[in-house]
Amino acid sequence: MTVRFACGPDRERIESFERRWQNEMGLVKSARNPLLTARKLNSMIEPQLLVSVIDDDESVRESLPDLLKELGFAARTFPSAADFLASDDFRHTTCLILDISMPGMSGPELKRELDHRQLAVPVIFMTANRDEALRARMLKNGAVECLFKPFSDTALRDALRKALSNR
Repeated sequence: MTVRFACGPDRERIESFERRWQNEMGLVKSARNPLLTARKLNSMIEPQLLVSVIDDDESVRESLPDLLKELGFAARTFPSAADFLASDDFRHTTCLILDISMPGMSGPELKRELDHRQLAVPVIFMTANRDEALRARMLKNGAVECLFKPFSDTALRDALRKALSNR
């Protein structure tokens, strides 16, 4: 937004408004939250990146999309790996947040299936089982991160940043 012919107090008022507008729209660099600022700017330029969440726990499926939307992502949730694979979204997913232990196909089994189909989607695993050996195994098998539930907003943001850094 620019104003061409304003001077004096009017110009100062208009420039002040323009700075506030740019700040609200995320167009001003922010050391406090660079990912959020970049996502706001990107969402104005290109479609939002799709993050799919697969977890059999309904509370996770209800809460994570709100946080992902705050971070500037589009979000879809699925109660099972089979539901995810049956949807059209699996081809458009930019990042996958995936529970390790689920009925039917487990998180690691879904990752292997996606690898078999040659779909290179970054995976962030999550688990309620605080087992460092399990976490190390998931990372060794190609996961970007493995978060222990409950995890902080910051931990998720950092994992997403890491997952999308090579994009």
